[in-house]
Amino acid sequence: MLFHYHFWTPYVEKTEKFYLDNGFRISQRIGKYNGDFQAFNPPLTWDDFRGKKILFRIIEARKGAVNITFGFGKKIMFDHIGFLVSEEEQGNICENAAKMNWEVDKGERRTFITTPYNFRIELQVNEDAIDSMTDNIKIEELKLETKMKGLNNDLSILFNKPINSIISEVGDEVTIKEALIKGFLSSNIVDPNGVRISNNT
Repeated sequence: MLFHYHFWTPYVEKTEKFYLDNGFRISQRIGKYNGDFQAFNPPLTWDDFRGKKILFRIIEARKGAVNITFGFGKKIMFDHIGFLVSEEEQGNICENAAKMNWEVDKGERRTFITTPYNFRIELQVNEDAIDSMTDNIKIEELKLETKMKGLNNDLSILFNKPINSIISEVGDEVTIKEALIKGFLSSNIVDPNGVRISNNT
């Protein structure tokens, strides 16, 4: 199940506000301050730390089965998408990735696969990465732009089945063009990073 995407962005506070305004909650904020990584989690708000020079590594927004993370970057850059899978599926996908000569970085909490399309794929086996499997709020489709063709075919090989939630087109950059999110409060709206979001309610 596709559940997650991550950006680096210069618009960290604006991105957080955008998703809060559309019914998400902020589950964590981790930033580097005075040389150390620290938590600035809710109930803290931006008014509590706006004057501090914090380099936010990750801010996590959640709603239902959707998990969106973003951190500070000098320019907008799409980093990875995530799939919630079983441990058996994770093992099979990692084996397929190795056969495709895609690098696999298996961690304690999550596994990352580096693709030749200049973004990574996260495999998550822990259901606590999302708030709910039952309230019918989920990512139904992502439209990606990549600089080379072949993504959908490679994903079918990687997952050993078609991944119909991903639609790809070839263009001049690597980014998410549009997200179809069931249960999103607004529709045909663009987030601060240029992702058009529509809903299917």
